[in-house]
Amino acid sequence: MAHNESMVVVNGSQVSCIGHDWEDIPDFLGAKYGEVARRLDLSFNQLRSLTGLKAFSRLEELIVDNNLLGNDLQLPRLPRLHTLTLNKNQISFALLEHLAEVTPALEYLSLLGNEACPNQLVSMDKDEDDYQRYRYFVLHKLTKLKFLDTRRVTQWERSEAEARGAFMKVVKPKNDQVTRKRAKACSYPVTRLPRSWVFTKCRYVYYGKHSEGNRFIRNDQL
Repeated sequence: MAHNESMVVVNGSQVSCIGHDWEDIPDFLGAKYGEVARRLDLSFNQLRSLTGLKAFSRLEELIVDNNLLGNDLQLPRLPRLHTLTLNKNQISFALLEHLAEVTPALEYLSLLGNEACPNQLVSMDKDEDDYQRYRYFVLHKLTKLKFLDTRRVTQWERSEAEARGAFMKVVKPKNDQVTRKRAKACSYPVTRLPRSWVFTKCRYVYYGKHSEGNRFIRNDQL
């Protein structure tokens, strides 16, 4: 994809390059705006790598929603970065330890729409308990977070994450495991009728004259 400088929108220290199908960050972006940019928005592209961020050493906010970023994502060290949104990419939990190393000032993180985040909007087999366990696990890895996704981190969550967050990782079952469980649930025994049994109509009609219940009911009670 050709990179065109006219696609870049600049407003003071805010730089936006949205919806241009870029597969990587062009060199001219860092050379021209790396020293001045405090907020960089690269949403709705086709990014698989963020190696071009090395020139943005003063970056404080990074938005890279709706891209193709995966677990092999490597960020340069960004000591001032406090806000990172990675919504709707292809990220699982493997990235968290890397973020803890290269973004020491990170306070706001959003991972909605990724494999790591068991949100009901993208996975109907997940519930609020799954999402809460996910929050504990992320907070265990990234202890300075104040916001995760759309919710503020509470003191209770922080305490729970410190106590047992390491054991709260939400694992998505493999498709073959789900298939086996469903097959096992449906494999109950079925008793078949003998072939010698024949169903037919009965010629007798029951009128209820000799019913045990009728002997205790008088006509004036009907």
